[in-house]
Amino acid sequence: MLALQALTPERLAASVPSISITEARKLVAQVHRGEPIAATSAIRRVAADAVRAAGTVPTLELIAETASQIDPFVKYLLAGPDGARFEAVRIPLERAGRFCVCVSSQVGCALGCAFCATGRLGLSRNLAAWEIVEQVRVVRARLPHGRVHGVVFQGMGEPLANLDEVLAAIEVLQEPSALGIDARAITVCTAGLPVGIRRLAREAPKVRLGISIHTAIVERRKSLMPIARTHSLDELLAAAADHARETGLSPMWAITLLDGVNDSDDDARAIAERAHQFEAETGRKPRISIIAYNPIGDGDPFRRTSLEREAAFRAALGMASHRRYSGGSDVAAACGQLANTVR
Repeated sequence: MLALQALTPERLAASVPSISITEARKLVAQVHRGEPIAATSAIRRVAADAVRAAGTVPTLELIAETASQIDPFVKYLLAGPDGARFEAVRIPLERAGRFCVCVSSQVGCALGCAFCATGRLGLSRNLAAWEIVEQVRVVRARLPHGRVHGVVFQGMGEPLANLDEVLAAIEVLQEPSALGIDARAITVCTAGLPVGIRRLAREAPKVRLGISIHTAIVERRKSLMPIARTHSLDELLAAAADHARETGLSPMWAITLLDGVNDSDDDARAIAERAHQFEAETGRKPRISIIAYNPIGDGDPFRRTSLEREAAFRAALGMASHRRYSGGSDVAAACGQLANTVR
């Protein structure tokens, strides 16, 4: 059976040839409004019957919905039909009443970044496109105005390692008759898969790219991010440069500061050197996002960089940077903390 919430009108019409593209748009809209598939003045009864016979709208089990007590972040622990658990987070935007959803693309993660709780889980499986879309629908159903204004693929998993399903989900997220989220408000974050970055540029050119850099000192990056032993920083930034040239979009470079590990002036200057080189090659300045480290549980080898050291790092960087607020840490909803836990 087709998972109807994972289909654009074009894909639905191709899967159920007896319906027209106009009917497909109306039927997709019914699905995403939470209405039953039914004939209307614009949908023939035979078309509605054909779609009901071909597809269904599967759901995720909501195991826990946990609101932070310190900010408006909310974490959702969900389970797929096989019982596999994964998490999504509701993130408040600067304008009151507007929210973004941080979605997972895999159950666990195979990349094993040293400072990420998800990496400790290992990889269980990829999520299907409908399971990605459904995370957004779960959050949207709990918003008073029923609208999500952005999506970031920065939850559990490496999105570019599940790119077929991620791209299929993005099509639905931005489809006007489905969730209607502006593609420029969708960001896909990666630890560094060059082939996937180039494919993302070709197939979703309006979607933004986020890259987990964390340090530009090569051996240090390898020790923190095993993927860097397979795909070098040079390879990663070359792919990001191709993405910037093809899309005209500046990438976001994420840097999680770890006390005494990657927060030195030398680390800052190495990032700045790479950023200036990137701008010279592409005409685009990377958007530097500084993230405070969030504890990841028992045996955590890292500590958060002090505010004084962070200020010194940003001064040594010598270029514009943004301090990202990573909220929901009291319920393990902050960056790097997603590990299917309930507090």
